Amino acid sequence: MRPSSSPDPTTPATPVTPSGASDPAPGRRAVLGAAAAAAAAPALLALSTPASAAPAGHRPPHPRPRPRPRRLAAGGDLGPNVLVFDPSTPDIQATLDEVFRKQEKAQFDTGRYALFFKPGTYHGLNAQIGFYTSIAGLGLSPDDTTINGDVTVDAGWFDGNATQNFWRSAENLALVPVSGTNRWAVAQAAPFRRMHVRGGLDLEPAGYGWASGGYIADSRIDGQVGPYSQQQWYTRDSAIGSWLNGVWNMVFSGVEGAPAQSFPDPPYTTLNTTPVSREKPFLYLSGSEYHVFLPEKRTDARGVSWGNGTPRGTSLPLTRFYVAHPGDSAATLNQALTQGLNLLLTPGIYHVNEPLRVDRANTVVLGLGYATLVPDNGATAVKVADVDGVRLAGFLVDAGPVGSATLLEVGPAGASKDHSANPTTVQDVFVRIGGAGAGRATTSMVINSRHTIVDHTWLWRADHGTGVGWETNRADYGLVVNGDDVLATGLFVEHFNKYDVQWNGQRGRTIFFQNEKAYDAPNQAAIQNGSIKGYAAYKVGDRVTSHEGWGLGSYCFYNVDETIVQHHGFAAPNTPGVKFHDLLVVSLGGAGQYERVINDIGAPTSGTSTVPSTVVSYP
Repeated sequence: MRPSSSPDPTTPATPVTPSGASDPAPGRRAVLGAAAAAAAAPALLALSTPASAAPAGHRPPHPRPRPRPRRLAAGGDLGPNVLVFDPSTPDIQATLDEVFRKQEKAQFDTGRYALFFKPGTYHGLNAQIGFYTSIAGLGLSPDDTTINGDVTVDAGWFDGNATQNFWRSAENLALVPVSGTNRWAVAQAAPFRRMHVRGGLDLEPAGYGWASGGYIADSRIDGQVGPYSQQQWYTRDSAIGSWLNGVWNMVFSGVEGAPAQSFPDPPYTTLNTTPVSREKPFLYLSGSEYHVFLPEKRTDARGVSWGNGTPRGTSLPLTRFYVAHPGDSAATLNQALTQGLNLLLTPGIYHVNEPLRVDRANTVVLGLGYATLVPDNGATAVKVADVDGVRLAGFLVDAGPVGSATLLEVGPAGASKDHSANPTTVQDVFVRIGGAGAGRATTSMVINSRHTIVDHTWLWRADHGTGVGWETNRADYGLVVNGDDVLATGLFVEHFNKYDVQWNGQRGRTIFFQNEKAYDAPNQAAIQNGSIKGYAAYKVGDRVTSHEGWGLGSYCFYNVDETIVQHHGFAAPNTPGVKFHDLLVVSLGGAGQYERVINDIGAPTSGTSTVPSTVVSYP
């Protein structure tokens, strides 16, 4: 049940400081290889009906004031698809197995689950994680919640091919793997955050099948990380014992124990630190009460944020959140935001017929269990004002059948305020057009606000599933960046009809980019870009004078017309301030070819040989 009243939203967040401190302180796919019951939202009181006309000769009565909608209550129940365990919970394994049975093959189904473990020690568990399933500890540190066992992702459901192991996550747990090594064989949109593996971590499926991932952040892996067949991977602000190998594109920033810079052979791109980072908000227990922890911003970060005592940041009690449930309307969610509440989206599907409008600085919108927003009637799902410190994290936006101009906007057009001290972060926010059904959108994500950090996103125009076709799930642009000083760490954008990334802002930076051009282009003419053959995967605007990227890859697999030629994967002004390091393009089995890597530089891809063409430095 939700409390009967909400607190004063101006109550400050509780600062959390480190122990002893005094300062206060989110590949290749098929070619290679039920909705939660919702607690009813409080109904808004209907507006009073107009007074009836007065009889002739009588003065009409004074009109009654229209009552305001009842204030929404904050806090409350997390809903039926948030499953919370403690060490004394009976039959935990049976519950885990039942959720996995439902979700193992449920790539485009409506089930959504969050599995939470209270602090303590658990023995003999193997939590197999399927689609739209998140597993997490409820401590302030991963080491508060230890599983003597495994958190496993494998690919038995897809004949050993892990390239479609999307939309699942593991966070804030310590693992002691039974065999000494945990298996996490995932593809896109499957973050491994804030984890401590007291052993090794294998990123490939059993049998060394295909794999196309992935992302690790703020994690400590005591042993060896073995990517084996993983085509690409990004690891940020972590500590590892060692790293075994690389296939095409392995990128590290701020990682203790990372291999030395050596691209393209081995294909390691290594930055000593991450320029700016701020870890994803997370739910935790303080005594018996839920809070959301908000990690603070780090500059030139290296290693985990939680290693020495309590992590730095602030804490918000659940009574500062409207706990949303599927069935809540956009009007209800916007009323909560207007009241000064944050949003906690419990697992399920939310249809919104107008944007969620995040107009207040420091607002948190946090999804659990891959909560999914579906904009109806061509709406934009989320619009953020040009304000400081908004945190969007942990949800999926699924385009609706009526085309939307945009699906998510950070800042209005022309936004220009300086947010360097307190940037907006977009973390584990994923966008999908088609696959689960008909969907259309001109542009998936637009970043207009300065200094925004986009930390791990997958923007995907579906190449398989239902509602898929060159014009059926039309989506011209993936990410458009108009704001200056924007940083992307872990950027996955695939299959858009035109530019996958269009970057117009000054001083933008990207660390790691993974892309596949649209498989389903019907012919060369369909992708012709003026005099240029095809739209670049990553295009820096012609007026940009400062931009930098590290570890970027684009792949083509034109399986409708294998004769299609893509002139280049990357396009940018030829100016000293625009710099790229460690670029690659690759033709998958010869289905389509690249003539160059960036602009007119780089060797063409080679026939049917799936071997990257690389450029180490541009210009």
